[in-house]
Formats: sequence, C-alpha cells, structure tokens
Amino acid sequence: MIFCFSGTGNSRYIAKQIAEALQDEIIDLNSKIKTRDVSQIKTGRDVIVVTPTYAWRIPRVASEWLILTELIGAERVWFVMDCGGEIGNAAKYNRRIAEEKRLIYMGTVQIVMPENYIAMFNAPTFEKAESIVEKAEPDILNVISRIKSGESFKKPRNNLYDRFMSGPVNPIFYRFIVKAKAFRTKDTCVGCGQCVINCPMNNIVLNNGKPKWGKNCTHCMACICYCPSEAIEYGKKSVGKPRYRFERLKSSF
Repeated sequence: MIFCFSGTGNSRYIAKQIAEALQDEIIDLNSKIKTRDVSQIKTGRDVIVVTPTYAWRIPRVASEWLILTELIGAERVWFVMDCGGEIGNAAKYNRRIAEEKRLIYMGTVQIVMPENYIAMFNAPTFEKAESIVEKAEPDILNVISRIKSGESFKKPRNNLYDRFMSGPVNPIFYRFIVKAKAFRTKDTCVGCGQCVINCPMNNIVLNNGKPKWGKNCTHCMACICYCPSEAIEYGKKSVGKPRYRFERLKSSF
C-alpha cells in the first residue's frame, strides 16, 4: 500500500507511477489529515510512504499521522521523498518512525523534483520543471525496481551538514518560519474557495467571500499554487514568482 502526501503534485505523480507499476493502492494522506481520520488500515505486507521534503524531513503532519494510525498487516516500509534540492538526514527520523511502528525499515530515497516552496525559493519555469521531471524518471524507475525485488534503498548521504539541517534546524524552521500570517489576497480574488478545498489542514475559511488563514499551517503551498486567479501572495516573498503545480506541465510523462 502507498501512502502519499502532496502539496502541489510532485509526490502524487511519483506515487501514481509506483502504484501503476506495482498494481497497488494509493491512500491520499491529504484527505486523511483533512478529515482527521486515523482509523486503522489493512495495508498488506509492504508500505511505501511518498512525501515531499519539509525542512529536511518528511512533513510533520505526515509523520504524526503515521504514528497515530494502526497499519494492520504491515511488515516493511520504504520512504520516498521528493525535494527541490536535498533531504538532509531525513533517513534517521524515518527509521525512528519504522521502529515505533515495529516495521522493517527498507530505507529512504531522494528524488529531485521541481521546487514549489515560493515562500522562500523560486519555482522553475514550466519548461525547466519539465526538464527536471524528465531527469527524475530514471530515479523513479530505480525506486520501483528495488521495491518490486524487495530490496532496501541505498543509504543516502549523511554528512555533518545533513545532520545539522534535519536535526536542530528542522524544529527551528517549524517554530519561526512555518506560519500562515504572511498569506494575503489581492483584489483579483474571486472567492472561489479553492484554497479552502485544497488546504489539508482545514486552516482556511472564507470570510465575506475572502480567504482567512488560521494558525495551523504546514506550508504545503497548495493554496497559493492552486489559486486559479493567482490572487494569493505570501507577503512580498512570492511577488512575481511563477506558481508551480505539477498538473500544469505540458508533457504527460
């Protein structure tokens, strides 16, 4: 069984590729988290967790859901993490999750995909994004091959920088950076409510036809990147930056 959390579609695409190759089922963690559904799930022997990388680990909301949810029949777990650059020492914390769930840890792998975190970085143009996805295809195929054959992933890089970013930097990043207070709407907002629908945290409500953000944000960028009128900004940091979502890429892959 494949568990997928995705902000703007990268992880969803990878999960679909794996599911098609393994003829397996995808459980949408966005929906599970949004509805606060932590009821037990019959998974079968193998579990694959596909997520983006948030502050050099898997998203905190995904790890919390995994810890709370009973996975019936699960024996082995692989972690597949896409990122715009690197995953740091995320493997250490994924191993801890596996140990807490009493699962055999089969490793963590990094797949570089287009950047979406426009609260801090620049998203690529769609042409550049398509090139990045094309370069990721062999890595996705390698992931599928290893899971099919029951092999562990190769150990990822683990230097002092990686340990520092996934270790002390991660909680600092969540405490001081992962906040919703900088989100705002422009006059082009039409009150369509797509941001409300796409938020996995139920952190957005419409107030007099305009979105209002609460304090329970995970910085998935779904609200800003899926806004059909590009009416949402993250302070001044997102101004002029292209919005990224996988579904807008021209290539079908």
